[in-house]
Amino acid sequence: MKILPYQPDQSGLAYSVGTTLDRFIKSKQRDFPFASGELSQLLRDIALASKIVNRETNRAGLANIGGAFGQTNVQGEEQQKLDVIANIRFIRALSKGGEVCAIVSEEEDAVIDLQNKSGKYVIAIDPLDGSSNIDVNISIGTIFSIYRRKTPIGSPIQEEDIMQPGTEQVASGYVLYGSSTMLVYTTGFGVNGFTYEQSLGEFFLSHPNIQAPETGSIYSINEGTQNDWAPEIKMYLDACKEKKYAARYIGSLVADFHRNLLKGGIYIYPATKKNPNGKLRLMYEANALAFIAEQAGAVASDGNMRILEIQPKDLHQRTPLFIGSKEMVKEALSYARKTATSII
Repeated sequence: MKILPYQPDQSGLAYSVGTTLDRFIKSKQRDFPFASGELSQLLRDIALASKIVNRETNRAGLANIGGAFGQTNVQGEEQQKLDVIANIRFIRALSKGGEVCAIVSEEEDAVIDLQNKSGKYVIAIDPLDGSSNIDVNISIGTIFSIYRRKTPIGSPIQEEDIMQPGTEQVASGYVLYGSSTMLVYTTGFGVNGFTYEQSLGEFFLSHPNIQAPETGSIYSINEGTQNDWAPEIKMYLDACKEKKYAARYIGSLVADFHRNLLKGGIYIYPATKKNPNGKLRLMYEANALAFIAEQAGAVASDGNMRILEIQPKDLHQRTPLFIGSKEMVKEALSYARKTATSII
């Protein structure tokens, strides 16, 4: 019997399809000796749910699951059918995975206690960001934060397990459902992006070690609310226009953030007269993206302090958000007459 050592194919007939998300996660388990594989499994559960939501969004126009559901969520926003579907899909996947003890969702008034006393992790999630755009075929997304519970395994969930600042995140990420579907996440060791290959049903590493440009020429803000802005915000926007920066605003936070992360830019949702505390949610929108931003060399602030250092006091707490390329955020904060140096 002849035994030959394996040698990589040199024919060029079968090109490499790349590194799958599952294989990448397994290769990084050594970064988390305390996790014993649970965090890796949790990321796989999120990836599975995102594949299902991706399928639902792609068939929304054919299956009558677009449009409004007819109810409002805890923020008083009209729920879309896909909001409800995505919420169910992620909660179901996370509950069956067995690694999570509690979930904070944009679509739920209270904390969801999964009654899993052996679960080590708490998830804060916006199941479908920008869902009102689905009817016009514009990119939407999912945003998530992962925390380790503080109380002992086996004990009931307590407030201290839930109300943690962003600095306590062990992982965060987002899924972008657009011209292609991407999952981008960090575990505190850089940021990596994976693109979904539908024919194989797998996410493949497509954007390794993402680094945000230090500056850029894109600003993203809803200029329709400018009459409610502080004068300093208007001054900064005037400066952007004088420099001939490009205005790019999709209305899906994930999509705007993703573009600016790759190309260089700033996203701003300031306090307004209507929303003096800002509009975006701290626990399942701002914290997750701020963790990714900082790991990619970008910056996130509420206009006064680092987003990740804000101690949440309410599940659905809102915050202003200045996030993006370091130099652009620094300049925006200087116009707002805040101390930019404390977060740079």
